[in-house]
Amino acid sequence: MKYNFDEVINRAGTSAEKVDGMKEIWGRTDLIPLWVADMDFATPPYVINAIRKRCEHPILGYTAKPESYYRAITDWVKRRYGMEIETKHLNYVPGIVPGLGMALNCFTRPEEKVMIMPPVYHPFAWLVKRNNRRLVECPLQLTDGHYRMDLEAFRRNIEGVRVFILCNPHNPGGVVWTEEELNAVADICAEHHVIVFSDEIHADLTLPPYRHRPFAMISERAKNNSVTFMAPSKAFNMPGMAASHTIIYNDSLRRQFRTYLDAGELDMGHVLAYPAVEAAYTQGEEWLEQCLAYIQGNIDYIDNFLKTHTPKIKAMRPQASYLVWLDCRELGLTHDELNDFFASKAGLALNDGEMFGKEGAGFMRLNAGCPRSVLEQAMKQLRTAYEGLDS
Repeated sequence: MKYNFDEVINRAGTSAEKVDGMKEIWGRTDLIPLWVADMDFATPPYVINAIRKRCEHPILGYTAKPESYYRAITDWVKRRYGMEIETKHLNYVPGIVPGLGMALNCFTRPEEKVMIMPPVYHPFAWLVKRNNRRLVECPLQLTDGHYRMDLEAFRRNIEGVRVFILCNPHNPGGVVWTEEELNAVADICAEHHVIVFSDEIHADLTLPPYRHRPFAMISERAKNNSVTFMAPSKAFNMPGMAASHTIIYNDSLRRQFRTYLDAGELDMGHVLAYPAVEAAYTQGEEWLEQCLAYIQGNIDYIDNFLKTHTPKIKAMRPQASYLVWLDCRELGLTHDELNDFFASKAGLALNDGEMFGKEGAGFMRLNAGCPRSVLEQAMKQLRTAYEGLDS
């Protein structure tokens, strides 16, 4: 089947954060929305059909997790990553960020240290701070246009840390970490009794020829000292379904987390979550392969356009995901000027780089998960604004 990723879908009036949320931030709704990390492609028809079929039944009651839900996940990670898991290793959580928050409160106490590597997905920092934990930062190093882990600093800063939150693959830089980096993290964390939370929500969006490495598969140390967070939400454009899951191999960690979840019935799920996840993971490979090819084409288009028409704005080509990290430092604009340039001059709604940490100063994050015609218009507007800087 050939899927249509060129279709432009009007999301206005659907309470879509990307569209209806612009008013609160920018005070206007006429910007091209390239910020919130969901795609503007139609959610795959087999997911919609699974939800529609469930809604044909007249009772939306309390729902048990069917065995087919677990089997869909276990089969998916085995096919995609060679990852062997059992039903007992899985827990439902209502989203990656809520799941991280639950795990943070389960495995740490107030005032204990939690480490992140900025610039990184912004909820990591505010989860730590809002839950009254102490934030420890180990900034990434920008080398040859891509981020790398500063493993020497990581080893120095890990003392006294209770949890390290890993973004794997990385958001906003789109980096697929090397096996050497992940091995080093696994060894250092195991030696210092630091639990690794591995956020792998972008795993299924790894772009060829790169290959995603689940942290838990790196070594026995990694496997026995980690909580993996996965979901079909990014890859199949269904984040509104609030259907994610954790994978925990270590019996002690798993019992501890399950006890925490059971205490508040936090892993109950909802009536539409299970058929949606099952449909994505059992019928999704053809759609996903076409989607990845389309995203790759969008990234090529952005990269070539910037090099040709706006050379002071450079794209950090993602190795995973549809998020493009734009290096705008050569423009020489202040933080406020850069944001005003993209919104007021170019008419684009992008994520401000500093929201990912002070290391993101001078950067902007652009969502390329949209029809090509939308990107073409966005780049046209950017070019006009860029040319106006010298006038």
